[in-house]
Amino acid sequence: MLNLVLFGPPGAGKGTQAEFLIEKFGLLHVSTGDLLRSEIAANTELGQQAKAFMDKGELVTDEIVIGMIQSLLDSNKDAKGIIFDGFPRTVAQAEALDTLLNNASIPVKGMLSLEVEKEELVKRLLIRGESSGRSDDQDQSIIENRISVYHEKTSPLKDFYKAQDKLYEVEGMGSIEEIAARLCDVVATL
Repeated sequence: MLNLVLFGPPGAGKGTQAEFLIEKFGLLHVSTGDLLRSEIAANTELGQQAKAFMDKGELVTDEIVIGMIQSLLDSNKDAKGIIFDGFPRTVAQAEALDTLLNNASIPVKGMLSLEVEKEELVKRLLIRGESSGRSDDQDQSIIENRISVYHEKTSPLKDFYKAQDKLYEVEGMGSIEEIAARLCDVVATL
C-alpha cells in the first residue's frame, strides 16, 4: 500500500498536487477536515464526539482523528494507498499515525514536502484570496502569520520523517505540471 504524507506551507499547492497524485496513482485522499465533516454528517459515534469538541470551539483530539482514519482504513481495505493531506500536523499525530499504520503493516512510505519560497507563497495566497473570497487569503499580514506558524509548529514534522529516511523535499516552484512531474519521479522510487 502506497501511503504518503503531502506536506508544505499554506499556498504550496498541496490541494492541487493531491488531486493529481490521487488520479495518477489511484490513492484515497484523507483530509482531516473532510473526514471530520463526513463523520459528523453520518452521525457516527466518532462524529458525535468530534462535534462536541467543535461546538465548544476546541480542537478535536488526536485519538478521535486516528479513530476516524482507522474507520476509513477498515472500509477501504482494497485501496492502493492513501495520501494524507493536512495530517499529521504535530509529531504526536505522526507517532499515532505510524502506530496505526505499522500495526496494520501498511506504513507511511514517504513525506512529500513541497518547498516554496515565502514570496511565492504570499503571491499565490493573495491570488487565491481574490478568486476564492477566502478572507484568510486576502490580508498579507495574516498570510505571513500563517506561514510563520507553519514554520514554528508544523515544520518539525520534517525532522520526524527525516529520521526515518522518509522525507522527500520536492521543489514546489514552477508550473503545476512541472511540480507534478517532480512528485511522480519521487513516488516512482518508493
